[in-house]
Amino acid sequence: MNILILGNAQDAHASAIKNALMEAGVMADYLDTSLFPTQLRISWKPNQTGHLILPEGRRLEIEDIHSVYWRNFSGVSVPPLYDRHQQQIAINDSMSTLRSLMQSCQPRWVNSWQAYQFHKEKPLQLSKVKQIGVTIPQTLISNDPEEVINFIQSLDKVIFKPVYGGAHTKLVTADHLEPERLSLALSFSPVTIQEYVPGTNIRSYVIGKSVYTAEIRSSQLDFREDVEAELIPIELPATVQQQCLDIAQALMLEWTAIDWRRRHDGEYFFLEANPSPMFLHFERQTRFPITRKLVELLMH
Repeated sequence: MNILILGNAQDAHASAIKNALMEAGVMADYLDTSLFPTQLRISWKPNQTGHLILPEGRRLEIEDIHSVYWRNFSGVSVPPLYDRHQQQIAINDSMSTLRSLMQSCQPRWVNSWQAYQFHKEKPLQLSKVKQIGVTIPQTLISNDPEEVINFIQSLDKVIFKPVYGGAHTKLVTADHLEPERLSLALSFSPVTIQEYVPGTNIRSYVIGKSVYTAEIRSSQLDFREDVEAELIPIELPATVQQQCLDIAQALMLEWTAIDWRRRHDGEYFFLEANPSPMFLHFERQTRFPITRKLVELLMH
């Protein structure tokens, strides 16, 4: 059995999965796309046959790849060319080859290109989750200052964060709403604004049909900024447990971490589902068998 890890040894999570697979007797290799096309070779035919030649020289037939664990997608690394137009063509050709391979070859992807795209379009993710009956916070994505002000004034307390991601959640303050500052910020990019849901952060890991959940006790608005955050294993209500499975299915996720906000009255609000979450710290604190379950999923 051959299993690939999309990423490289510098990533602790990729390394942990590779080591666990090898301990289980599986041949595991890194698929580091940042080495394509300079060191990683790909040959592919539209009838879905082909092979990879890994940087160390090992040839791997595509039909012999059982599954791929998506940890990090690094794009491609085309050497600089004097002609920028030719370089862009080279980048486009390399990316097109990779995208074709990821979307059409037979190995099981955990998770797929389509799931990755859903995560990149977070407003679409929120819309899809709401469509299946899951509660989300009141949300606005906009770069219109007037619309932003009207939305904020309709709520008691509001947070903001990037539409795509990459920065932590912050509370909206009077300084943010200073007209000149607001107009300038929104002229650069839209922003996601949501009602602040008072309560507790909850994270659920979904691996196949298994769901593991913990309460995250933190004094910070965004628990990712709190190295002292405490993780307490909990049992979800049956309805929310089922929602976890429904969300994973709707977003085409074989595995995911779902972030919730649990209000003081017990209602759960969906915030985000990540197709390649970090889990080692969570696993150490809670003793949930996340690595083992991922290995079983990849070997299935």
